[in-house]
Amino acid sequence: MSETVQESSPSAAEPQNEETAEKSEVSNTEALLVQEGDIAGDYLERLLDLLDYDGDIDLDVEAGRAVVSIDGGEDLEKLVGSRGQVLESLQELTRLAVQQETGVRSRLMLDVAGWRAGRRQELTELGRSTAEGVLESGKEARLRPMTPFERKIIHDAVAAVDGVHSESEGEEPNRKVVVFKS
Repeated sequence: MSETVQESSPSAAEPQNEETAEKSEVSNTEALLVQEGDIAGDYLERLLDLLDYDGDIDLDVEAGRAVVSIDGGEDLEKLVGSRGQVLESLQELTRLAVQQETGVRSRLMLDVAGWRAGRRQELTELGRSTAEGVLESGKEARLRPMTPFERKIIHDAVAAVDGVHSESEGEEPNRKVVVFKS
């Protein structure tokens, strides 16, 4: 994919200073993430129409990635599935739809019916309590296999507790977090 960018500043002969270049890069990145969200939103809206499901689609940009949320419909839990398995698959399909249109691999995050937000809270508590248990007992703890999304939350929660650290071990789909006393 090639892109042509034209400058529209009144004094194009003057070199950009670092601050202007950084702002331009940030706004270009955010514009690309907004575009990803728009493409994903259109894809998901077509899917909801095909399934005859109701839902409101919300688009946002957080932490350098497009975030798409679907809320409000009665049937949306079916799009989450057991332990988020359907949601993970739907997220991957949505990323592929974005990639097909943009030519760039997407890192967008999809949430349906607030499942990821609730799961994030549960996993943060699990990570914190596991870290505190390891700190108290001195014995390492291995958690059950988790998705990359889930492991990241656990690692962040463990990192917030002094005296312990965490690592991931194993191969997908059986990759798990192990918490150690430092």
